[in-house]
Amino acid sequence: MNKINWGIIGCGDVTEIKSGPAFNKVPHSALVAVMRRNANKAADYAHRHNVSRWYADAQQLIHDNEVNAIYIATPPSSHAEYALQAINAGKSVYVEKPMALNYSAAKKMAQVAQEKNVKMVVAHYRREWPLFIKLKQLVNNKVIGNIHLANLKFYKPAQNDIELLNKKNAWRLDPSISGGGLFHDLAPHQLDIMYHLFGEAIDIKGIAYNQLKINTVDDIVAGNILFKNGIVFNGAWCFNTSTSSDYCELIGSNGKISFSFFNENKIVLTLGTGITELNFEPLQHVQQPMIEKTVQYFLNKTTNPCTGEEGAEIMRWIDAFTTKQ
Repeated sequence: MNKINWGIIGCGDVTEIKSGPAFNKVPHSALVAVMRRNANKAADYAHRHNVSRWYADAQQLIHDNEVNAIYIATPPSSHAEYALQAINAGKSVYVEKPMALNYSAAKKMAQVAQEKNVKMVVAHYRREWPLFIKLKQLVNNKVIGNIHLANLKFYKPAQNDIELLNKKNAWRLDPSISGGGLFHDLAPHQLDIMYHLFGEAIDIKGIAYNQLKINTVDDIVAGNILFKNGIVFNGAWCFNTSTSSDYCELIGSNGKISFSFFNENKIVLTLGTGITELNFEPLQHVQQPMIEKTVQYFLNKTTNPCTGEEGAEIMRWIDAFTTKQ
């Protein structure tokens, strides 16, 4: 195999700019087929993105002989179903986050991929952003000394009635489709970077509660992680505030590093010698660096940028934060 021919299952909004166009911009990669249950929308996507074939049935795409890798971009409720079908067909898989509805389903996906010797990557794509590559270098090089504490604060106002009427927003607040609320949609990016930076967790505790009770999902989550290396993580997510906040800081023995996950493209480095800002250009297609690394992995040119086991571990943390006792 010298080229990855992609098929997308679920060519919705996330694929319009964030990921879809990147499959044709990465070397040795092409988008050759797309699937959506609504045939008209599948055909429209294929026409607008110059994709040669479209389907309204996932099985037809999975068994398309030209397709040798499948990107699963549906809501989380069908990630496991489609991933297992693709794996059993011997097709490499790139699956959106959150990897599945829960840890149990994610673990099964990873196990079957390993048993079948089929490659699978989880789309924790921030790992490959220049900003987070630099952040990992700063941590590994102990620029702020030994890190003791990571603090994360993420707040957003509650969605209004008009926003909730939009199906593009509403599904994220249906646990049967998303696994939970906005925490399940957004926190995987943040928690995966913590895992990517600090490694194995040995103790995970959390609370989750529905304060506003305007729907059925928790709108506030707080959690603590003790990593094997002794670093402690404190996280707070609130989706019913008057203003927004997106802030994370790493506290070390010689200074701190501050950054945002969603709103700013910079790292702020605070040392005894002063404050330094490292700025990064925004990406046109935010998944392109991860897709490029995934293509290289599928072609046996590099290691897996985010394994199924790693994706499942993040689901274990999410379950630990949100499962009621």
